[in-house]
Amino acid sequence: MDANDRGLVKFTALAHALFHTYELSIPLFIGVWMAEFDASAALVGTVVGAGYALVGLGAPVSGVLSDRLGSRRLITLSVVGMGGGFALVSLADGVFVLGVAVVVWGAFASLYHPAGLSLISRSADARGSVFAYHGAGGNVGTAFGPLATVVLLLTVEWQLAVGLLALPAFAAALVGLRIEFDAAGGNSDGDGGGTTETLGTELRRTVAESRALFGAAFTVAFVAVLLYGTYYRGLLTFLPDVLAESPSLVPVELFGYDVDPAQYVYTGLLTVGIGGQYAGGRLTDRVPSTTAFVAAFAVLAGLAFAFPVVRTLGVVPLVGVCLALGFVVYGTAPIYQVVIAEHAADDAHGRSYGFTYLAMFGVGAAGASVAGVVLTHATSAILFAVLGLVAAIGCGVVVWLRRL
Repeated sequence: MDANDRGLVKFTALAHALFHTYELSIPLFIGVWMAEFDASAALVGTVVGAGYALVGLGAPVSGVLSDRLGSRRLITLSVVGMGGGFALVSLADGVFVLGVAVVVWGAFASLYHPAGLSLISRSADARGSVFAYHGAGGNVGTAFGPLATVVLLLTVEWQLAVGLLALPAFAAALVGLRIEFDAAGGNSDGDGGGTTETLGTELRRTVAESRALFGAAFTVAFVAVLLYGTYYRGLLTFLPDVLAESPSLVPVELFGYDVDPAQYVYTGLLTVGIGGQYAGGRLTDRVPSTTAFVAAFAVLAGLAFAFPVVRTLGVVPLVGVCLALGFVVYGTAPIYQVVIAEHAADDAHGRSYGFTYLAMFGVGAAGASVAGVVLTHATSAILFAVLGLVAAIGCGVVVWLRRL
């Protein structure tokens, strides 16, 4: 990589790490918010799900804004806005303010992925290497963001913990201003190429092009990603609280602090996911992507159905099934990305990934609300049965895709 590519890596990997830091730290606060605001899992799950939904619902709009405002400006706005959303969360004194704050976070978080990916695809010479390091940056946030959250919750009140987590976003925005690179072939300000079309014209053209994208095969692939997103969000949103119910993971006192092992198991699950992403990507080089997608859904279904039984067998089997879940659920991500690429026209990959994030993070965010409702009116065993059913349906959808 040359100096320009290294600048791109620093800028995008930093923002990508922050996105996943916030996304995967939120579930660790859910149990605290339920107790603090005397709210049900259904209510908190719906509130959090609304914020997560905006991450996907705003993705297509972000793609259009990226072309008009420039990716660099939009990414900086996203980073500052995510920090501002978390700062607002720290001031929440009830479920309403909490909901507003999480929605603010989700709206700004939705700006990142389309802007970051388009910046790299337009501006990098060693595009593959830059994408790889960009993904590694996200993995750092996936692993160490929740770990930092666990440590903060161990030592300070939750409001202060959230406030401290907001600070890296503002620091990253300042650091980002000092990172030098040429965006879109020489425009370091990223002005979007000087387009003269109105926003309305661009939106109408995007709608027309999007209709053409949704042929039979892509529509089925879209549904498969939506089901994966529902499983992903339904699993991870309440998993720390489900693990806390396990008799094998009882809180212990360590150096004067009450340590909840469930939070560390959750963090370990996310960390193992880094290896899962690498394995999933390599798998698509060896077998057809739809074959790998069917296998991933089948394993996810099996793990979900087995979880309620395995967690009664002791701490080692419980930790083992959690690590397996982390490995496979994250290993599925590069698989579905290849599937999408193979079922969209070459000139529609940008739009196809915009809609992919709509399915994954937008519609799939309903998994958080579904999980909350199930846990409010039933048990965690029923929740995992529902997740297993979702994965089983996903398996059938991908089999259908193979026949198309």
